[in-house]
Amino acid sequence: MTSSPPPASRRKLWFSALLSVVIAAAALFLFPARSTADAQPSTAVPPAPSVQVETLHSQNKRTWQSFSGRLAAVDQVAVRPRVGGSITAVLFEEGARVAQGQALFVIDPRPYENELAAASAALGSARSRVDLAQQERDRLDGLLARKAVSKSLFDVADNELNVAKADVRAAQARVKQAELNLDFAHIKAPVAGRISRAEITLGNLVEAGPGAPVLATIVADDPIYAEFEVDEQTYINSVLAAREADLPVTVQLNSDQSHSFEGRLHAFDNRLDASSGTIRARALLTNGDRLLMPGMYATVRLGSQQERPILLVRDDAVATDQDKKYVYVIGEGNQITYRQVTLGRFIDGRREVLSGLADGERILVNGLQRVRPGMVVAPVEAGDGDVG
Repeated sequence: MTSSPPPASRRKLWFSALLSVVIAAAALFLFPARSTADAQPSTAVPPAPSVQVETLHSQNKRTWQSFSGRLAAVDQVAVRPRVGGSITAVLFEEGARVAQGQALFVIDPRPYENELAAASAALGSARSRVDLAQQERDRLDGLLARKAVSKSLFDVADNELNVAKADVRAAQARVKQAELNLDFAHIKAPVAGRISRAEITLGNLVEAGPGAPVLATIVADDPIYAEFEVDEQTYINSVLAAREADLPVTVQLNSDQSHSFEGRLHAFDNRLDASSGTIRARALLTNGDRLLMPGMYATVRLGSQQERPILLVRDDAVATDQDKKYVYVIGEGNQITYRQVTLGRFIDGRREVLSGLADGERILVNGLQRVRPGMVVAPVEAGDGDVG
């Protein structure tokens, strides 16, 4: 059994504990604890965020407007017979390209050859009558001078001469008509172009006149038209510009964007469509390789008369605030400024600036959502391949 310490020892332990408490209290009084604010280090200013910017420079470019259009033939002719008869020859292949004046069909020419022969014979007879009437008049004219015949007899001979001459002119007209009919029996291409199939085949009878059937159709394919609708303002601007020089046109087929065809603005229609507020324009294109065909749908781009200085911005540098377009401009001290802009059409993948920006200004081209007006940034010039 352990014995308890003597009273003297207990007093010594109690005194030591009391002394420790007094020393601790004195230390707290003499050396108070530092405040929480004194214990934390001072807050450092964060560095300005790095952003990509682009410096605007005006560029000399030709501006273009795009329209939906359709190709159309410059000439399109329905070949019809001008004389009747049986078709004895078809002289072309379906879908071939024919030259102007090329023979296409032959209508049995024998009846028209006979008509020409008869008309020629009648002309010869009429000329013989003229010769006889001329001799009789000359004979009576000499007798009249000697007063051997009456004036009335001379007048009858003179009249017969005039009638004979009129018969010659009528016979000449019949010969010309017979020659035309014989020529019409050999049907030729009135224009150059691509021909359709023969609608009336060998051996069939055809008739001339208002109800004459279509034998074939020829569509001219070089040059070719591109027709498209433009608004009233574009019409006015184009007419004024075309007074000084031809306006360029490029055409791309909707079915094949890899090829581009060059042309020029040719003409406008003679009236404005009141329902749509547009007027039809027509461009003329060369089609040497015959790739273009009437009826094809195409995108028509109408160019300005000449190049002019313009400002272009990336589309991803532009933000939208309801119906307004704006960009962030890097101003003095690299501070961001809100700037409302008015934009035009797309040119070479960028937007034309109509108002709001000036040559030499820097604009933010990425991270528009991470900044705000008044913020100071560290601008880095972006390259053409950089993406915001």
